[in-house]
Amino acid sequence: MKKSRIIPGPGQESVWDYPRPPRVEQVSGRVGVRFGGTLIADTTNAVRVLETSHPPVYYLPLADFAPGVLVPSAGTTFCEFKGEAAYFDVGAGGSRVPRGAWTYPRPVRGYEDLSTRAAIYPGRMDSCEVDGEIVQAQDGDFYGGWITEGIVGPFKGAPGTWGW
Repeated sequence: MKKSRIIPGPGQESVWDYPRPPRVEQVSGRVGVRFGGTLIADTTNAVRVLETSHPPVYYLPLADFAPGVLVPSAGTTFCEFKGEAAYFDVGAGGSRVPRGAWTYPRPVRGYEDLSTRAAIYPGRMDSCEVDGEIVQAQDGDFYGGWITEGIVGPFKGAPGTWGW
């Protein structure tokens, strides 16, 4: 059973106001990812994907990751909206996360901005930040949403929410 929609306060967004199919939008602030005790990505050129019931998923330019951090991994998945996703293992500081990041190298029309960017599962990293705020990872291991103070739910992803 779905929880009641949280009414957003001043300066907040509700994921229940996000569109379906999802929308890609430019991020105006700085986005960073730390893993293996080091800053592995830092950019002011991220985009986020907004989809009903999900916290935003941030996509960072491949060129803004430290060299050697993203290693192509076997296997793909398919998104009904964005197309076929390819995966990366994420490695730094002697640590490695299999399939910790993904990209859409040949996305469907409307999602071309994702072709040169990768998304990261924030719960598998040391930390992910948006304008200095440490994000909370979306529950579950499928969606990879980034929750900041400006985003309210309830959020899909936790056990029992797949049928929403």
